[in-house]
Amino acid sequence: MASLFRALLTPLTRSVTSTSTSPLLCASCRTRTFTTTPLLTSGHNKWSKIRHDKAINDRKRMQTILFYTQQITVSCKLYGPDPAYNPNLANIISASKKAGVPKEKIEAALARGQGKSTSGASLEPLTYEAIVPPSIALIIEAETESKLRCLQDLNLRVKKISGGPSSSKFFFSRLGRVVFEKDSSNGVDVDRIMDEAIEAGAEDLENDSEENIVVWTQPADTAYVAKTIGTRFNLKALSAGIVWTPNEDTKARLDSGIQHEKFAEMLEQMREDGDVQAIYSNVIRGEMSDEEWAKIEECLSR
Repeated sequence: MASLFRALLTPLTRSVTSTSTSPLLCASCRTRTFTTTPLLTSGHNKWSKIRHDKAINDRKRMQTILFYTQQITVSCKLYGPDPAYNPNLANIISASKKAGVPKEKIEAALARGQGKSTSGASLEPLTYEAIVPPSIALIIEAETESKLRCLQDLNLRVKKISGGPSSSKFFFSRLGRVVFEKDSSNGVDVDRIMDEAIEAGAEDLENDSEENIVVWTQPADTAYVAKTIGTRFNLKALSAGIVWTPNEDTKARLDSGIQHEKFAEMLEQMREDGDVQAIYSNVIRGEMSDEEWAKIEECLSR
């Protein structure tokens, strides 16, 4: 009887032992290797970094092109379009070529300085006003062969971010501004040129963030001040024109988020438009990163 009992118990004991020593896993899981190494993301992170770097490089290139083309246009308007009689223009063209500015951009800037397009057609000035969320005022200055086409393009971009054309000039003051490049070699600074500048029609003088000399005038005196002070002190004019400066009590705050993304994208598209010469806004920085604010500042005319 005892031997019969042991015979019956032995298979059951083996079954329990086998089950307790084997993991409760399916066949496919037994062959799979377990590791703490994270799974590859099929190049997603790498592509995101490449795209991010490309966007930064594209913005830098756009800024370089804008910087030189604006200088070419200003020099043409102030001192004439012929480099043989305008050494300042000749130097700017040479520098722009070294900086990689495309030939067609240089030619367009030269033509624009004479009030013409590259095809020889006369350019018409256009001032476009708009309000976009959240209560941000815009003034866009353009020079175009076709006002109707330019208006349609600007309206399309503004409406895309739920904005619309609307009177906005009362948010700003209109002033003349001349920016002279800093020149440490001859010791010319704001104090040295102040008396002559005021006599020529300047109302205020200051230094910008790069220590360039900024002279503010009434709109009608802008060209005269630029020529007089530039010639008298041998200063290079980086820009000279009539600008819209936002009134302090009308500025609109913009925070990081979807509205910032849409606004920054719209500004970039406008800035890349060959007809658009300047973009003014009453926007001020809210809660956002330095990089996010830089995207906006790079596109605005200050």
